Amino acid sequence: MNILDEVSAAWGWTGIVPDELVTENEFGNLIIKDPEDKFWRICPEELTCEVVADSIDAYNVLIQDDEFNEDWFMADMVAIGEKKLGELKEGHKFCLVVPGALGGDYDAKNIKSVAFGALIKKSGEVGKQLHDLPEGAEFKFEK
Repeated sequence: MNILDEVSAAWGWTGIVPDELVTENEFGNLIIKDPEDKFWRICPEELTCEVVADSIDAYNVLIQDDEFNEDWFMADMVAIGEKKLGELKEGHKFCLVVPGALGGDYDAKNIKSVAFGALIKKSGEVGKQLHDLPEGAEFKFEK
């Protein structure tokens, strides 16, 4: 699996053009650099893909921010996932069964482990279906 190809296929609708994987966390969040040196964060549990820094200097400031790091490392959630499911298998990440963006709770009952590529693909597909809907709108998922 080439994660940049997965990102391009699943999240390209956001405008991201993946050039380099900068880092990833245990919940499949990614920081991707594009050819214009913008840094994007994909957050599968929130079904988002957005620019978090528009230059290397801005990225270096961001990664020094305590609030960003607490959100990024998700230490409490990783500990809950490991307690419930054990250590992750190669090529797998933790995820929320019901994404937080859809009201899913950040707790043990809502965590599972899934293949990394499948997480990126499915979160991008669902994010695309939801991105233009107003808050509270009714919707049906397309398969």
